[in-house]
Amino acid sequence: MAPAAKEFYEDQKNLNKLCNFLRGADGPAVREAIMMDKRVYYIKGEKLVNFMVEPKKGTKWPKELPRFSSRPDAIAVCKELCNIQYIHRSEKVAKGELEVARVRDFDESAYFTWIYEGDMTNKNLMTTALIIGFLCCTCFPIWPNFLKVFVWYMSVSLLIFIFFLVTLRALVFLFVWIIGYEMWFLPNLFDESLGFCESFVPVISCEKTKDGQLMYRVGVSVAFFSFCYWAVTQPSEFDGFVKGQGDFIKDLYAGTLLSDMSQKDKENIDKPKMPSLEDLLKKLDSEDEEEKELSEEEAAEALLDSLVEDSEDIDEDEE
Repeated sequence: MAPAAKEFYEDQKNLNKLCNFLRGADGPAVREAIMMDKRVYYIKGEKLVNFMVEPKKGTKWPKELPRFSSRPDAIAVCKELCNIQYIHRSEKVAKGELEVARVRDFDESAYFTWIYEGDMTNKNLMTTALIIGFLCCTCFPIWPNFLKVFVWYMSVSLLIFIFFLVTLRALVFLFVWIIGYEMWFLPNLFDESLGFCESFVPVISCEKTKDGQLMYRVGVSVAFFSFCYWAVTQPSEFDGFVKGQGDFIKDLYAGTLLSDMSQKDKENIDKPKMPSLEDLLKKLDSEDEEEKELSEEEAAEALLDSLVEDSEDIDEDEE
């Protein structure tokens, strides 16, 4: 390492820049393991030194970081990373499990776990966006109506897009498989073990089918083309099926799959339940009628009581 480069990496800020590069997408490949009930990333010391001295082909080394000219120079920096506890030596105890080693010195034959997490700006922004998104979802009942309609259209469009994408992938695979090849469009699309970007790579995969599948391909092709023949020769039934699917999509976008009353309640779910003027007038009229009925009943009871009292007085006078 040149003297200027040696002085460069003696500054901890410059070491942080080097670690940001090593922990980034262009850095050396790392493995995942569990240590102290926590997921960690580790790498063998030899691979780390090899990458620092001679990066893999296609790696873009940052221009602001001096290159390492020899292995001793890279090992010296790795030892410094151990001293400042950016990496620590680990030992394998089982498959996918590590523990902290008692020996702390750097050795190319040992495994080292990354403690330095790198630049946390993107992670903090993603965490903030996740919290804001969660709060927005919980406040859905008080959203403006136009936002609710927008989210509804987006959800329906995404659902239809995924349905047609899956159907198209299956049909393309079926046609090519009948010929004798297995071709998938976006083969890793539903692989949960891969990241978001890796799920779209490669775009197309094509391999020759295994031996012994000829009878299956013939049987599937006969069944598929028989269905196609039935669909063409039965236009009335098939046209009804197509029309039904079109009506279903229209109702899905319009939000009228539910009954009219349920749709009305769904649209007014965030509105306060305030009675209208007509309802208030009807309520007042009904109260007046009830009071009038009660007053008439009370008058009849009073008249009946007075008649009873008069009859009793007459009886007493006769006696």
